[in-house]
Amino acid sequence: MWASYKKGYLYWLQLERSLSDNSILAYLADLEKFISFLQINFSTISPSKITLKHLQDFLKTINDFGLLPGSQARIISGLKSFFKYCLIEEIVTINPTSLLEAPKLSRKLPDTLSYGEIENILTQIDLSKDEGPRNKAMLDTMYSCGLRVSELINLKLSGLFLKDEFIRVTGKGNKERLVPIGTSAIKHLDIYFQHYRNRLNITKGEEDIVFLGRRGKRLSRVMVFLLLKDLVAKAGIKKVISPHTFRHSFATHLIEAGADLRAVQQMLGHASITTTEIYTHLDKEFLRTTLHLHHPAFNKNKF
Repeated sequence: MWASYKKGYLYWLQLERSLSDNSILAYLADLEKFISFLQINFSTISPSKITLKHLQDFLKTINDFGLLPGSQARIISGLKSFFKYCLIEEIVTINPTSLLEAPKLSRKLPDTLSYGEIENILTQIDLSKDEGPRNKAMLDTMYSCGLRVSELINLKLSGLFLKDEFIRVTGKGNKERLVPIGTSAIKHLDIYFQHYRNRLNITKGEEDIVFLGRRGKRLSRVMVFLLLKDLVAKAGIKKVISPHTFRHSFATHLIEAGADLRAVQQMLGHASITTTEIYTHLDKEFLRTTLHLHHPAFNKNKF
């Protein structure tokens, strides 16, 4: 009975939601956990017979097994997605997940870098080495455009519109977006193309990839992480830094400079504005300054 529901749900995720293969597998795996719970406790039961009580009992069970709040929240998100599909397809008439509450999650903000620290890291790149121009262009582009590391290593030559100061990025779920790119990054990309990339023996199938290693293949995520780790150590920075820190810093610096949150959301490629808010950690001094400048109670001379 559930096989047909799962098959229909799979097609819906693929065709209607256009999710990546990894996301679809995660949704189906979480649904499978719920189905197993139902089969053990209620033998045969169809989606139309499931109530909020069934869902709450399931959550209690996975909580008792020690599943972390983050994992529980992900499963709830998957169940909400499944019953949304069921409602659209008229498999159910009432969505039992509408009143289902996810566990409250604490949001731990990662370390962020100041612009001075970013510059310090970039100056540690040894430009006398063959790969120096590539590394400079790569990290400058990652910070300038707020890219995920996966977006950086898969960036394509056909997606560069440097005369217009834009690049086309393929993000999560194969969704494309246009992102402005800074003049410094453009300059170092030009240097990289002239003094490194054009001398490589490029592997077949990698011709359109921007950043390549010595063997003419795209770089791995691990290679970017290790490069950055080495540069951070040379810069004497003690913070816990990863490629994602550059993306977080990009968003934070934009917000601190007065950028609109919706604009930052679009540049980062976030589906939800609430996700963008996690990346826009503002220090207390900046918030205090903003309040004094713009709130009428603190800036009466403006009115």
